Amino acid sequence: MEPRRVLIADDQTIMREGLKMLLSSDPSFEVVGEAQNGIEAVNSVKSQKPDLVLMDLSMPIMDGVSATRRIKKLSPRTKILVLTVHRGEEHILSALKSGADGYLLKDATYKELALAVENIFSGKGYLSRSVAQKPSAGNGEGAERIESHTSWGTLTRREREILTMIAEGGKSKEIACRLAISSKTVEKHRTNLMNKLNVHNISSLTALAVEMGLVSV
Repeated sequence: MEPRRVLIADDQTIMREGLKMLLSSDPSFEVVGEAQNGIEAVNSVKSQKPDLVLMDLSMPIMDGVSATRRIKKLSPRTKILVLTVHRGEEHILSALKSGADGYLLKDATYKELALAVENIFSGKGYLSRSVAQKPSAGNGEGAERIESHTSWGTLTRREREILTMIAEGGKSKEIACRLAISSKTVEKHRTNLMNKLNVHNISSLTALAVEMGLVSV
């Protein structure tokens, strides 16, 4: 298998050098570029076309969330793994809403980094273990929101399409007619959406679609 081409975006030189040293010793990765801020990260994606960006959140000129949003519009196929010191719910949700495929804390081991990369390339998403195991992330509304957003990247194009139509008020028969598929297929997709996003009714699906920007209110 060809090594995954990696761009490291972090404003701390020692962090970039350390990551580059670790990744360069692993034949499954090839470091193709570095960036000190979000603007450099976006420009490097244009020129280097990496498979993966390791993205810090706190960077000058343009932060990691803004850079992630731009990169996902520019190159949807590029996976983005946030690598940060921030463990608050607001940071996690902001990063995932911008399009990040995973969220990893900088105190993670290299083994967990490799696991996170494998997960996001297999479409599972990833949330840092040290965040997921916090008591505040183990129960309650905040944890459910994080879990739903972490699963966002697992949706197929057709599932996103159907979710948009559901959020716009479309019924199964109407959606089936527009997409030239059966009502049973639409209902199956709806069930899959609820299971993947950990929601239990149409109103929750709609609220999540609005929050993620698929539809406006």
